[in-house]
Amino acid sequence: MIKEGVVLGKRYVIGERIGAGGMADVYRAMDQKLNRYVAVKVLKREFREDETFVRKFQSEAQSAAGLMHPNVVNVYDVGVDRGLYYIVMELVEGITLKEYIEKKGRLSAKEVISIAIQICAGIDAAHQKQIIHRDIKPQNVIISKEGKVKVTDFGIAKAATSHTVTTNVLGSVHYTSPEQARGGFSDVKSDIYSTGITLYEMVTGQVPFDGDSAVAVAVKHLNEQIVPPSALVPGMPYSLEQIILKCTQKNPDLRYPNMTALIADLKRSLVDPNGRFVSISSADGMGSTTMASQEELDRIRRRAGYDTSYAEEYDDAEEYDDEYDGEEEDYDAGAYETDSYEDDEDEEDDEVRPARSGRSRGKSDEMNPGMNKIMKILTAVVAVLIIFVVLFMVGKATGLLKFGGSGIGIDKTEEDTVKMPNVCGKTKEEAIKLLNEKGLGYKTPIKEAESKEYKEGLICEQDVAPGEKVKKNTRIQLTISTGLIGEKITMPDVSNMTEDDAVKALVEKGIKESNITPQLVEDDNVDNGKVIKTSPEANTETTKDAKVTLYISKGKGQVEVPSLVGKKQDAAVQLLTNNQLQVGNVTEEYSDKPAGEVIAQGINNGTKVDKGTSVDIVVSKGERPKAKPTVPYIIGNSEANVRNLLTNAGLVMEVGDRVYNDEIQAGCIISSNPPEGTEVEEGSTVTVIISNGPRPSSPDADDSGSGN
Repeated sequence: MIKEGVVLGKRYVIGERIGAGGMADVYRAMDQKLNRYVAVKVLKREFREDETFVRKFQSEAQSAAGLMHPNVVNVYDVGVDRGLYYIVMELVEGITLKEYIEKKGRLSAKEVISIAIQICAGIDAAHQKQIIHRDIKPQNVIISKEGKVKVTDFGIAKAATSHTVTTNVLGSVHYTSPEQARGGFSDVKSDIYSTGITLYEMVTGQVPFDGDSAVAVAVKHLNEQIVPPSALVPGMPYSLEQIILKCTQKNPDLRYPNMTALIADLKRSLVDPNGRFVSISSADGMGSTTMASQEELDRIRRRAGYDTSYAEEYDDAEEYDDEYDGEEEDYDAGAYETDSYEDDEDEEDDEVRPARSGRSRGKSDEMNPGMNKIMKILTAVVAVLIIFVVLFMVGKATGLLKFGGSGIGIDKTEEDTVKMPNVCGKTKEEAIKLLNEKGLGYKTPIKEAESKEYKEGLICEQDVAPGEKVKKNTRIQLTISTGLIGEKITMPDVSNMTEDDAVKALVEKGIKESNITPQLVEDDNVDNGKVIKTSPEANTETTKDAKVTLYISKGKGQVEVPSLVGKKQDAAVQLLTNNQLQVGNVTEEYSDKPAGEVIAQGINNGTKVDKGTSVDIVVSKGERPKAKPTVPYIIGNSEANVRNLLTNAGLVMEVGDRVYNDEIQAGCIISSNPPEGTEVEEGSTVTVIISNGPRPSSPDADDSGSGN
């Protein structure tokens, strides 16, 4: 790990580590020159020690740096400092699509299409610039806190593929296309296949192919059909399923021709979910299977680090995979923690090899001891030959060996000398070519300096004078001109540009980027982030080596929103005024807090906002008053039921009288006081009149009722 505070490229101040992967660690950093936070990805030791990989990595990353799109994590810079190779990228606060899928399980069809359109738009922009991603997977898609979808790691996968399969195949085999699994070839349609697998995972919550090893998964990509997503998610839109199946055809010719066509079908799927507009050429709608040959399977295994010397004894690929189950190397990012900036000692990595099965595999070494002896002798001979060749090449390169009429011998005479050519006024390439023709080299790095005679880009100094005799193989220190001293220019007008656009315009005019300093100031009339003015002023005469200050507006100035919760309304209003803020909408709600106390605020405390911003507050109305009980509807109900109803309502029943009534059944309520529906105080008494039923018609009938 790199310690916090280390400065890379004399510009990027390293902060905390925010991510790690098999290839690099990612740090939050401050770009001192442009005064903004960025993400810096630093290659791990095992990658930066491979010169071939580093060259390819730098080339691909520089290519990706020219890609600017809202759905791409943009690359700003690529560099090396004290042996550390790094990429400077846009800092995106959010989570990966992989984490989002794991959090939600499955995504809705509309959400899948919305995310997919943004992913495809970013990839399409890269394809337009002939940049193939080669490693599309949910782990390389970031969803920002604002909901913006961005694809990252453009231009890196190609370099990783050339270095080690553990980064590309083992880490991404679940999303790799059949043609990549078969031989590493990748193009636009390979990205489309990987995008289809990503869509499949968003819809179903799982990848279509899985296995105990990378080889097993790669073979499934080659030989097995994808289970239709609708088998796992019944009721999913038909058109979306067909889009996924078309993307994941084994035959690249049956997939979408480009991302533009894929985006068009995704948009149409939003308005016509069950439409049958997706055309798949294969008869079964799922594409044909191209079976992998044994030779291809062996090649896949070799790329994954497996020993294939015993593969011929197994006809079944799965049986071969079982032999090496669990033997893949562990490339967990945490293992890199010991690689500190100060401690750069070499560490010997134990070589992880697939374990051989204990059972017999044809004729063993014990059955042929003579062969062992022969192999040892051959190994010794090869080692001697290698040493001889190395010594020969070193001797030839350093001049210790020479070729004469008597053969090869040691040259003990003084080395030949040559006259130093004049390379001043030449381009860097011309100067190097001229030196090489004379048997001379050049020192690195090439120095830079202003010149009174030679314009920018031409050699202006050499540490050995022209015509002077110098030994062959001497390295010459060259200095390249950064421009004529005091060269006059007219200061361009960059007002109202963004900071990045203004810097670009000034550099194009010939001003050094290192001489440009941004300065943030408050301004009520210029939008936040736009240039107010420059020093020297626009349209004035200056020189290319002038120091330029960019005055960048930070709007009306920003202040932190204070904490208002728990304060009385008047005090909260005064606090906002003191902080140059305004009171927005004031609403009241019942709560357990005292009346008049602020219980919520529209903008969280600590948030930085422009001066004069309105902040909504919610004020407590105190505790909610208890609702008064209401006399329930009891007419015609039995005495026992009415008593229960009134008791449950917190009221007391009292029988006022019992009377004859021809309409109300005996024992049921005729009327109440207070009447039904009346709001009363809790514990109030409700007086009821109860029916004795119809009056008896016989003189001998019971005459006990009090009614007339």
